[in-house]
Order: sequence, then structure tokens, then C-alpha cells
Amino acid sequence: MKALDWPPVWTMAAVALAWGLGRLWPWDFLSPVGPALGMLLALAGVALMAVAGAQMALARTTVIPRQMPSVLVTGGVFAWSRNPIYLGDLMVVAGACLGFNAPWALPLLAGFVWIIETRFILDEEARLRARFGAGFDTWAAGTARWMTGVPFGNGLRR
Repeated sequence: MKALDWPPVWTMAAVALAWGLGRLWPWDFLSPVGPALGMLLALAGVALMAVAGAQMALARTTVIPRQMPSVLVTGGVFAWSRNPIYLGDLMVVAGACLGFNAPWALPLLAGFVWIIETRFILDEEARLRARFGAGFDTWAAGTARWMTGVPFGNGLRR
């Protein structure tokens, strides 16, 4: 079961759930633009993941959860999110909810955030703090866990 406990697996499970709910109880309240908006949101999420992954590759550090990073990446997309790859995953799931005509399934996002935070982010942040100490603390104090600059929830700063 541990082999399946990876963020992309959780993302695809949430997308599959949104698809299933959209097939069972479609609600195209945004028709005809909902599917297009969902696709754009999902593509933006994939692009964000790609940019963040490229930044980490250029810094020669791992993108693999549960591995010790060699470099603390704080610039680029990491300047406005401590977790831009997970934010991209969240955008893909939100896009799927809209794209599959299941906007009422958007509350699934809260469960997805909880899973990603408890299974991955908290452990990753502990690893970053242990490796980079005050450097991590300074970056974390100025950069929200999910997204800096959102007008609600203090960017889910924690």
C-alpha cells in the first residue's frame, strides 16, 4: 500500500472521483463555459507543476516526497507558494470538478488539501526545517504553505 501513497496517486484518485460524480450527477451550471474553465484551470495546474519541477531540477534537488532535499528553493514560483507542485495538483482537481460538470464536488478540495498536508507537507516541512534551520523558518514566515497573497485565510499560511 505504501507504493500507492504518492501525491500523483491521490491527485488521480480525486480526479477520478470528480469524473464519477460528474457522470452520476452532472450539473452544468456554468454551461457552456464550465468544461473550458475546468480544462484551463487543470492545464494551468500542470504548467505550475512543470515550472516548479524544472526549478527544482535546475537547483539539483529532489522532487520526490520523503527524500531529503539538497537545496532550499525559495525563488520563482516558490516565492509565492511553499508547495507549488501541490498547488498545481489542487488546481488539476478543481479543474476536473468543473470540467466534468461536477462543480458541487468542489468541497472535495478540502479533503484533498487535508490528505496532502497530513501525508506529505508536514513531513516535508519538518525535513526542510531540520536541514536548513533558520533559512527555512525565514522563508516559511514570508511564504504561505499554499499561496501567498490570497485575500482569505492568510494564504493558508500555517
